[in-house]
Order: sequence, then structure tokens, then C-alpha cells
Amino acid sequence: MPKVYMVRHGQAAANFTSDRDPGLDVLGHEQARQAATILAGKVPLTLLSSPLKRAQETAAPLAERLEQAVTIDSRVAEVPSHGIALEDRGAWLQAVMQGQWSEQPEALKQWRDQMAQCLMACSTDTAIFSHFVAINAMVSYASQRDEVLVCRPDNGSITVFEVQSASITLIDQGSDAMTHIN
Repeated sequence: MPKVYMVRHGQAAANFTSDRDPGLDVLGHEQARQAATILAGKVPLTLLSSPLKRAQETAAPLAERLEQAVTIDSRVAEVPSHGIALEDRGAWLQAVMQGQWSEQPEALKQWRDQMAQCLMACSTDTAIFSHFVAINAMVSYASQRDEVLVCRPDNGSITVFEVQSASITLIDQGSDAMTHIN
């Protein structure tokens, strides 16, 4: 069975409520290099990334090390917050994270299901560079839990799944940290 290594992006240079698409800060670049060192021992790997800068910058050290391209896939992007003002995103996200998937709007359920389909379509070992809520979505999906917040993946942490065409199995949740949504 293929393994999927879902990497949370390194520490961003700005937070969720002050910048829609920040890159990494200095610590974030170091976390990206550390993840690359770990994943370089797992080759061969297909590389996928969220379209957001922080995820792409986290993928860059591994892509450079392996001399291969990263495929951008919007299915592994950050939780969609369309139509929500930047300054209102923190409160909105806190409410989402305290809820259950069964209570979420259809658009969020579809986002989660599309991401699960992306993982289940991986036919080779794959590193996916993504986000806090996205990793939570896949851990809850694999664990068949209804809670949105089921783990607290640290920046640069690697959560490991085994995938088949119809299932996702959580193998290792990766390192946790306290993440605060502002």
C-alpha cells in the first residue's frame, strides 16, 4: 500500500487573519529543511503541494534535494474561507474547529471529501505539503471521527497514512504543538 506523508507547512511569516498567503519566516525555512531531511530517506516520492506559498516553500528543499518537480494540487489547500473578510477569519475558523464535520456547510464537507479522494488516488508513496486544518480533516476521515479538531500538527510535522483506492489508514500522527487561531 502506498504511504502518504502529509507535511504541515513550516511556520508562516504572518497569521491566518493578517495575510491570505504568507510565505515562511526564518524558523519555517528551517522546519522545511528538517522535513526534507526526514523525507529524503523515504524515496522514491511523488511531491504534491497546496497552491499557497507557505506550503510550496516547505516543499522546495525536498524538491531541490530530489531534483524533481512539485505538483500543485488545490485539493490539499487550506480550508476554504471564501467570502469571509480577512479580519473575520480567526473567529470563523475557531467556530469551525470547535464543531463536527456533520454540522459543517456542504462546501467544507466537499473540500474534505475531495482531499480524501486525492489521497486515495495516490498510487505511489507521496509527500503532500499542506495545512493544519487539512491534516485534521484527513486524520478525522481516517479515524472515522466527526470532530473537526482531532490533532494539533506542529509546523513541519509529518503525519503518515497508508492509502488504498477506498480507504485511508492513519499510521503516525506526527508531532503536536499548540496552535492558536487568531
